[in-house]
Amino acid sequence: MQTPPVHLDLFAFFILLGVAQSVFLGFFFLTGKRGLSVPNRCLGWMMLALSAVIGEIFLCYSNYMFRLLPLVDFSEPLNFVMAPLFFLFVFARIRGQLPPAWGWHFLPAGLWAVNAISWLYQPVALKYNNYLSAWHPELPYVTEPPSYVPEDFFQLRGYINELTLVSCLVYNLLALLLIFRAYRKLGNPFWRGSPKRLAQLRNQTLLFLVLPLLIGLIKPRFYEDLGDYLLACYLTVIIYFTSIRVMADSTYFTDEPETQLPIPETDAEPRKKYEKSSLSEEVEEAILQKLTRLMEREKPYLQSDISLTKLAGLLNTSPHHLSQLLNDRLNQSFFDLLATYRVREAQRLLNDPTTVHLKIDEIAERVGYNSTSAFHTAFKRLTGQTPAQFREAATASRSA
Repeated sequence: MQTPPVHLDLFAFFILLGVAQSVFLGFFFLTGKRGLSVPNRCLGWMMLALSAVIGEIFLCYSNYMFRLLPLVDFSEPLNFVMAPLFFLFVFARIRGQLPPAWGWHFLPAGLWAVNAISWLYQPVALKYNNYLSAWHPELPYVTEPPSYVPEDFFQLRGYINELTLVSCLVYNLLALLLIFRAYRKLGNPFWRGSPKRLAQLRNQTLLFLVLPLLIGLIKPRFYEDLGDYLLACYLTVIIYFTSIRVMADSTYFTDEPETQLPIPETDAEPRKKYEKSSLSEEVEEAILQKLTRLMEREKPYLQSDISLTKLAGLLNTSPHHLSQLLNDRLNQSFFDLLATYRVREAQRLLNDPTTVHLKIDEIAERVGYNSTSAFHTAFKRLTGQTPAQFREAATASRSA
């Protein structure tokens, strides 16, 4: 068997960086409190699957695979894991849970793994020839001993590229459809920059949507797998884009006002109101202004799964401080705050001629309520009317 020397260039180095970063992100999302989140688990396993796929491409491109022939084509089943995991990540990010019977999405990967037994469990000489046929067609083949088992049970290996393309395309389009419906539910255009997290999901999905297009462009232009290094480089770009998003959303690098420094008190009586607070009045005022901007621009209260902890995270403060601030300065609990903004948004929808066709339960869902009865209770408490009565009064005033 001929063994060409190791080939390392800028592409190989870049791909290797992608392998290392995807392994890091995989363990980052799967460990600690982050691992308790369903979307994080989906993203973490997807990153580990990506690391295996581009790791094999690195070994093949750099010629290290000649030293690790038993690993030839070891990651093929994961071609059908990446796209479903990304779709489930988007679904869980938007809906807060996985879809029913989500395990069926991995049936193609399971079937391919069963089929993989027929070529992974083969003599080294056969794997050597398989590697040459994909990456070194210029080298002569070696004589193969009899196979241990019939190779390729399902006779599908010749369509691996086409099937991978279809998998990526279908699941990315499904993810985009979910995001589009989420925007429509909020009454926002698809290209709007808020809510911020929905816009991030949209941008990340569009990045992944480029992958099947690249597969369709690159594969016909190269013999067998010789162009896979370009796909690996693009996947590395996606991995580092994800890393940048993680850092951008981290509060570690965010400048925050010092909360422990005392400030001069010019009036003892007003200060008495906040004497139990660990926040200075300046900091409280800054957080209140940030809260108002956030609620008016990004409307996080429209998310049915918004919590005190999530809202505090968006404001770069702690849940305890936010709760204390709402009680002391606004005389509201977190749930009162949500109800105020949600009912205000519901009033807008009930009074808007373009949404007059919506049913009351659809209005409730749009403004963040999972329960129509809870929506009715909050609306009646804050306005003194039921949603239907408010709509009738609004219709009558427009007709007058």
